Amino acid sequence: MASARTPSLGEGITERIEEIQQLAQSFISNVGRVMVGKAETVELVMVALLCEGNLLLEDVPGMGKTVMARAAARSLGCSFRRIQCTPDLLPSDVTGLQFYNQRSGAFEFHPGPLMANIVLVDEINRATPRTQSALLEAMQEHQITVDLETMPLPRPFMLIATQNPIELEGTFPLPEAQLDRFLLKLGVGYPSAEDEGEILSRFREEDPLVELGAITDGPSLTVLQTACRRVRVDESVRDYIVALVQATREHPDVKLGASPRATLGLHRAAQALAAMRGRGFVTPDDVKYLAVPALAHRLIAKTEARLRGHSAEETVRSLLAQVPVPVEVV
Repeated sequence: MASARTPSLGEGITERIEEIQQLAQSFISNVGRVMVGKAETVELVMVALLCEGNLLLEDVPGMGKTVMARAAARSLGCSFRRIQCTPDLLPSDVTGLQFYNQRSGAFEFHPGPLMANIVLVDEINRATPRTQSALLEAMQEHQITVDLETMPLPRPFMLIATQNPIELEGTFPLPEAQLDRFLLKLGVGYPSAEDEGEILSRFREEDPLVELGAITDGPSLTVLQTACRRVRVDESVRDYIVALVQATREHPDVKLGASPRATLGLHRAAQALAAMRGRGFVTPDDVKYLAVPALAHRLIAKTEARLRGHSAEETVRSLLAQVPVPVEVV
């Protein structure tokens, strides 16, 4: 583990660190009332929220991907909308549309489900490429354009998408441009026998999600998102982030490495994680903890590597073992 000396904190961040840490602990505990035994996954969801980044949840059916998204929205007291993707879903079903109001004699905008703080796009790979592309502007620029009129989305904004990696019939794989717009890609995974027993106990009489209350609100979260950007990242740690991303582009098994957007995303995610853990500075261990969920889904492996069964996650882990780690943050 890398050693670290506490550096001077970014201006204005000192008084916010404790608030961010308390919010993270409350969020993990609150969502944990519904998602049993998934504290690490919920922690990474909070990282994405503090970065105002998009999240891709990929796992087999029944793991609680949708429940986790709904629990996160309820915990934040933010507006929440769900889009159930099907092959006949149209872009206008997502963004909204302009319609002519005969009574007023003018065109009016009818907002779609994207006009919310947290948007769950369920089974995103069942939507056609045309509909998937309607999400790109919202995911990157936090705005939508309908009939040449551009409208900002409510802030904070986060898109949480789910997909099933097993059932591929009738699906449309996400293009690289869309995958690159997800800050993190997470799985939920099967619960242990003990956790599964606890799930039965909690859900025996009623759904705890129904009574889940908010621990903060949108404006307060926006303030903390801004504060996370001021968490200090030492030059040696910035160089380490750049070296990791550069290494993905030079790895012999990788056809397409991580983009500069990935570099920015890993940098911001590390700032958020450091603040959640009560620090006003980032350590190399923060970067290593986030490298796989932040980088692996952005890599395209060469055909021969895929035939050998080498996954993108394994590639990132091998790079973490190869790229020199700064041993002291000053």
